[in-house]
Amino acid sequence: MALLDPKDWLSLHGGPAEAVEPATGEGLATLTLAAPADVADAAAGAAAAQRDWARRPYTERAAVLRRAGDLIHRHAAEIGEWIVREGGSIRGKAEFEIRTAAEECYEAAALAHRPLGQVLPSGAPRLSYTTRVPAGVVGVIAPFNVPLVLAIRSVAPALALGNAVVLKPDPRTAVCGGHVLAAVFAEAGLPAGLLHVLPGGADAGRALVEDPRVRVISFTGSTAAGRSVGALAARHLKRAHLELGGNSAFLVLADADLDAAMSIAAWASFFHQGQVCMTAGRHLVHASLYDEYVARLAAKADALTVGDPFREQVHLGPVIDRGQLGKIDALVRESAAAGVRIAAGGTHRELFYRPTVLADAGPDATGPGSVGTSPAYGQEVFGPVAPVRAFATLDEAVALANESSYGLALGIVTRDAARALDLADRIPTGLLHINDQTVNDEPVAAFGGLADSGTGSRFGGEANLDAFTETRWTTVRATPADYPF
Repeated sequence: MALLDPKDWLSLHGGPAEAVEPATGEGLATLTLAAPADVADAAAGAAAAQRDWARRPYTERAAVLRRAGDLIHRHAAEIGEWIVREGGSIRGKAEFEIRTAAEECYEAAALAHRPLGQVLPSGAPRLSYTTRVPAGVVGVIAPFNVPLVLAIRSVAPALALGNAVVLKPDPRTAVCGGHVLAAVFAEAGLPAGLLHVLPGGADAGRALVEDPRVRVISFTGSTAAGRSVGALAARHLKRAHLELGGNSAFLVLADADLDAAMSIAAWASFFHQGQVCMTAGRHLVHASLYDEYVARLAAKADALTVGDPFREQVHLGPVIDRGQLGKIDALVRESAAAGVRIAAGGTHRELFYRPTVLADAGPDATGPGSVGTSPAYGQEVFGPVAPVRAFATLDEAVALANESSYGLALGIVTRDAARALDLADRIPTGLLHINDQTVNDEPVAAFGGLADSGTGSRFGGEANLDAFTETRWTTVRATPADYPF
């Protein structure tokens, strides 16, 4: 039996839209977008439903989350096809999303019965303790690139902890990043009113942040958009958890095994067409290995197949739309004009951009948040582009890695893991992977970046307790207290 019914996607009031397959330009389904009035209605309904949900036994909430995880597996073929066709993902990436989304549900189910407070000492004759209580209504704004995972990682723990959720997926992935979850949780037995899916544009996002019934905003997206969300949330005195962009450094030290490094280096920049916040945006390679590294990475890039992931067996699919394609191509062209050598790629057919290696990307700072004479080296490209730059000493490697205002992920390849740990202490990032690449994520691990990459670890593991609950201090006396007046 099919999970999804397109008739469920036509109830909003923001106007019609089309779910489009980037590989072909074909329309997959018609849906409607959310208007600000839809956000207000959803927030009101969520607030009303949340009170009863929070009072239900944790075992009931956990059971719904476990069933949701099982249903994601049960409907994997249908969900996976939407991720491939609507999101431009290769099948392996879609399978990763499905596995991870199910695990997010199972981890959230376990979260429902974690200890939610502690007993405190008190100088008065009373019981003193803290408890974690649901925040209320959580607004989730999720992006197009890993749509199922980047929605469920907030939706699942928020629901498990007794909250209601209003989810605004990116309109480009409204089905696989939004309507899929509505259908899964409905079939899992989630009571009505607790999860509202409202694909929409900036006006819907603004309405979600501004609505007084929404107490927490969980946002994943670009740094520019995140600044606006954070500022608006602060104006309305609500918490905003911001997971933003990156331009992560991938360091290859002088003792690195290049045979082992090539696979992780290519994955770090080319996985899902580079449309991942953790993508390695700067390959910093010791000068003794630099020429061979560039040649081998370029050969690896040239050997990768790019095409329609639904109809072909390929390594890379299409980028999401023409706007993203234009940005990628402009950054590569501008970098070449500045003297950077295109060692591989730099071309495209329709939305299919070849994996690209840029050599001799220089480090002259050009302004806040941007480093390098190459725009593709200094900015977040969000495309399959690997700029490579040589360093001579570890101090120089540290300086180059620290030039970016982003602080999301760091990868270091070396035969000396202890030295890598020492080196990493000098490069502030939210995520660190030694002898691995930068694109890593697990539901049990806290996730988040520093500086322009966000507001720290706000997702995963114990971090979800902080993200989606408030702490209440309670005292209890056996008899009323007595005061001087």
